[in-house]
Amino acid sequence: MTDAALSQAGAKRNGIFSTAALQKGVAFVVLVALLAFFSVFTENFAAWNNMVNIMQATAVNGVLGVAVTFVIISGGIDLAVGTMMTMTAVTAGLVLTNAGLPLPFGILGAVASGAMMGGASGSIIAKLKIPPFIATLGMMQISRGLALVFSGAKPIYFNSTPSYKYLSPESSISLLVPGLEIPNGVFIMFGIAILASILLNRSLFGRYVFALGSNEEAARLSGVNVDFWKIVTYALSGAICGIAGLLISSRLNSAQPALGLGYELDAIAAVVIGGTSLSGGRGTILGTIIGAFIMSVLTNGLRIMGVQEEWKIVVTGVIIIVAVFVDIMLRRRA
Repeated sequence: MTDAALSQAGAKRNGIFSTAALQKGVAFVVLVALLAFFSVFTENFAAWNNMVNIMQATAVNGVLGVAVTFVIISGGIDLAVGTMMTMTAVTAGLVLTNAGLPLPFGILGAVASGAMMGGASGSIIAKLKIPPFIATLGMMQISRGLALVFSGAKPIYFNSTPSYKYLSPESSISLLVPGLEIPNGVFIMFGIAILASILLNRSLFGRYVFALGSNEEAARLSGVNVDFWKIVTYALSGAICGIAGLLISSRLNSAQPALGLGYELDAIAAVVIGGTSLSGGRGTILGTIIGAFIMSVLTNGLRIMGVQEEWKIVVTGVIIIVAVFVDIMLRRRA
């Protein structure tokens, strides 16, 4: 490359990173502002029990958001993460209850089933050249139907399983301060986020994910096996959905086969709010976690204020539109 081309590429990269940092910073300020607002104007919002509820809700949405982050950075979209989460929860429930196997097998079943469904979506997109929106929309219906079929359209409860003590809603880790406990799922979310961040920013796979989202054709001409890495990206997203399935099962003490629809919108909203571009090529795991906390704090605060569920859905839609608009404006400036 010429010096001019190098300079242009460096300027573009610096602009992208500065834009991502700005969006992440804005998201953090919004989170702090929401916490302050609801703490002042709503009763019992700042109580520790309510903070625990917010963290529990964020754990599921945060892990799903991490899964979607990989896909969106690669230039795709995955509308099936919510119902894949449900299907993986049902798989874990069948392994633990019907088969009576210990918890590690349930975890393996959830992660493996998620990876298979995600890999199937990636294969349809990469090999059949079907747009990600349509492919994952179809997978959303497939996984939703399979969850109902395999469970007999009935919840699978974990009360009688040997792993109940690990999957019960009361499972938590005590802090150094007496009386303050944080659910296990919160630590799992942060652990997944740290591992995902390392994978995204410190590995060859992460470089390929960014390359696919930045310019897929350029990556192909550079010798990157675009189809293979696209399938791997969707398979990884599905595997992470398996972890989310275990978290939602633990929270509800059961695998609910009718659950899942709508979770994909919250996850995508968290990703976009956190600064990941829907155009691909830019995003961070930390921004997604911040976005997930914003969604949980907003939902919890509005519930305490007595806002009807219907209006909370409206607010979520408005947030998605505003976040995408801000992303477009910042990309133009960059």
